[in-house]
Amino acid sequence: MLTISAYRLVAQLYESANSLIYRGWRVSDEQPVVLKILKDTYPTPERSAWFKREYEVTRNLTIPGVVDAYALLRDQESLVMILEDFGGD
Repeated sequence: MLTISAYRLVAQLYESANSLIYRGWRVSDEQPVVLKILKDTYPTPERSAWFKREYEVTRNLTIPGVVDAYALLRDQESLVMILEDFGGD
């Protein structure tokens, strides 16, 4: 299983052609989170820009039922979106 600094991954929830989605915990405060990780170790500039736009759009949505986007970070050479874990599958 992957390791992401400051997060403990518990289970893989989904895999698409572009990303991996894991359930995990933020180590500092045991906050449950979902981590969406670009599959490409070295993503193209276009794919990185697409992922960053997805984060920005999600972060700016304040609609009930839409998960909160907590952070976008780079771990080694991959981009990781940290999302609210509402407990669903």
